[in-house]
Amino acid sequence: MSCVFCSIVAGDTPAHVVASDDATLAFLDTRPVFPGHALLVPRDHHETLTDLPAGLVAPLFDAAQRLARAVEAGMDAHGTFVAMNNRVSQSVPHLHVHVVPRRRKDGLRGFFWPRQRYGSEEEIAEVAARIRAATSNGNE
Repeated sequence: MSCVFCSIVAGDTPAHVVASDDATLAFLDTRPVFPGHALLVPRDHHETLTDLPAGLVAPLFDAAQRLARAVEAGMDAHGTFVAMNNRVSQSVPHLHVHVVPRRRKDGLRGFFWPRQRYGSEEEIAEVAARIRAATSNGNE
């Protein structure tokens, strides 16, 4: 299977690179939410955050922090939206972090999906317990 992001990292597919280090590469999204929307990828192919080796988590998030700062400054933005999808809505199956410049009253409202409340304190407690149990069972 060929991965377009691996091809960009290898230099085989052109991209507008905005940042690079030993572990990561950042380039402009070709279909941006707003101009300056950048994608940050690990240089090695890992499909999702849960596939990323522990030793690459800090370098990826250090680079994401630097990129968010650069996008905000470079685009004279009021802030950034930083997000990643894991499988669902992931158009390229290579882990990538979206860094989108934001401005007050730019038209985006909250998250891109409907929000809802828990039905009761019991329901929220049950959901929290399920996640805690999965974490303590070695699923972290």
